[in-house]
Amino acid sequence: MTERLSARDFAPEVLKLFDRYVHGDLSRRGFLEQAQQYAVGTIGGAAGLLAALSPQFAAAQQVKPDDVRLAIHRAQIDSPAGNGSIQAYLAWPKGATGKLPVVMVVHENRGLNPHIEDIARRLALDGFLAVAPDALTPLGGYPGDEDKARDLFGKLDAPKTRADMLAVARHLLTVPMGNGRLGVVGFCWGGGIANYLATEVPELKASVPFYGAQPAAADVARIKAPLLIHYAGEDERINAGWPAYEQALKANHVPYQAFVYAGAQHGFNNDTTPRFDAAAAKLAWDRTVAFFKEKLKG
Repeated sequence: MTERLSARDFAPEVLKLFDRYVHGDLSRRGFLEQAQQYAVGTIGGAAGLLAALSPQFAAAQQVKPDDVRLAIHRAQIDSPAGNGSIQAYLAWPKGATGKLPVVMVVHENRGLNPHIEDIARRLALDGFLAVAPDALTPLGGYPGDEDKARDLFGKLDAPKTRADMLAVARHLLTVPMGNGRLGVVGFCWGGGIANYLATEVPELKASVPFYGAQPAAADVARIKAPLLIHYAGEDERINAGWPAYEQALKANHVPYQAFVYAGAQHGFNNDTTPRFDAAAAKLAWDRTVAFFKEKLKG
């Protein structure tokens, strides 16, 4: 079996180029041209580097979509202030009795891909009703291709998309299967949404942003939910906003815990790519599940 690649197998400059590429700051052609100088001896050259850094969904899947322990459903949630409606993926423990604590799972800037569906299933196995909306719904949903998804994401109407996420959160506060206690976890773009929802939904009981963009300092005063914040040590772009955010959290007496995972790359929890850091991801995820159990299960 081929040994799995990690961030250590790539030049730091390549990882920075890839980060710019996946966040829309660099075109595919731009990545290939600039990465070529680091591709000496690499099978496939710069294109090989890009392929090696791209997601491998099947290899990383932890919980199968047809796992007999789970119930899976797809739903449409109304969003009158946004794009009209949004599709969502739901997972919960089959045969569960009583009301379930609810966790909204917000994807990265590629829409509801197989990795995020897998995250939802993992949470369901821990006793939660996990609901993962697809921000790409108005453009046809996740297209099954990461490059196409990234391109589509840039075409979204940002205010309407935020309204969609807010509509999902408010819907989940009163969903019949739920116990009325809602948490949110988000990754990258979704981490920014987790921060945003904390400023907009006073009923929120827990928010867990993974390497997400921070809200404006002026909005922090509206946060009522406790926060569990995860940052990658090697993530200058996102980490630059942390000092001001932390200062605002302290000034407004918002309960929070923040962890910086030394040596980890942006996206370290995503186990479908070489940026995955197994040790950091396990620690961050264990902390996340424990946090949700404490805050949402009562």
